[in-house]
Amino acid sequence: MVFAFLAAAALAAAPAPEPQPLTIGETVVLEALGAERSVNIILPPDYAAEPDKRWPVIYLLDGAMKQDLMMGAGLMRWGALWGRSRDAIIVGIETKDRQRELLPPTGDAAERAKYPTAGEGASFRAWIAGTVKPMVEARYRHDGTAFLVGESAAGHFVVETWAVTPGLFTGYAAISPSLQWDGESLSQWLASTTGDYRHTVRPPLYLSLADEGGATETGMERLLANLTPAQPYCFSDRRTQLRHATSLHGLLPEALQYLLPTKADWLDEFGMVLRCERRGG
Repeated sequence: MVFAFLAAAALAAAPAPEPQPLTIGETVVLEALGAERSVNIILPPDYAAEPDKRWPVIYLLDGAMKQDLMMGAGLMRWGALWGRSRDAIIVGIETKDRQRELLPPTGDAAERAKYPTAGEGASFRAWIAGTVKPMVEARYRHDGTAFLVGESAAGHFVVETWAVTPGLFTGYAAISPSLQWDGESLSQWLASTTGDYRHTVRPPLYLSLADEGGATETGMERLLANLTPAQPYCFSDRRTQLRHATSLHGLLPEALQYLLPTKADWLDEFGMVLRCERRGG
């Protein structure tokens, strides 16, 4: 009894191990549209251990530490752990003024009054294409594929990028995109465009709706109505199940399952179902 007491006392008196830093990624600070912002890179856990392996790259908009970076990286890693989607390099792109950086100009007076700085999405896209992607591709072992992911205003940016510069990324995921912006002008423009848009198969596009309703919903319906059967796309209809505020959390794993599929044959058994109420390609 005395021995046990002394042993316990000795253990209690032993100094606790010193905490060590937990490094999850790297940050590069760049300037775009007159503001400094972080570009955060999180590598797969076995990146260093497999020097000959190359990886897909997921570009996550609103990707700062105080935005969606940690959630996005965690959900992606969870999907890879289960074999739901392939592992990838995550590149989180910080936004400072989302309406300015992610949306085109608007002719709607109420939107202009509420968001007076909005409308420089094309410049932000050019910065990603000309600065961010070349930097990532030069520094990290990528496999030549790149995927753009965004929700809400960032989802509008994703759809617009898919429409105007489809070759910039290998695949696109627009979760609850703000297609109501500027009187639904993006979906209206796509519906009225002939030639290249209607006859060229573009990269795969994941789309979803939650409970947004109104012009967001009608904009999505117009977009879907003008996707040709040959166009690879997946539309996940969650209007009765998800709120706008929970759509990214709920659907990012499914979006990555569509864009970065695996050969796993056990996913349905565990409820990891890819729901495409409408699809093409």
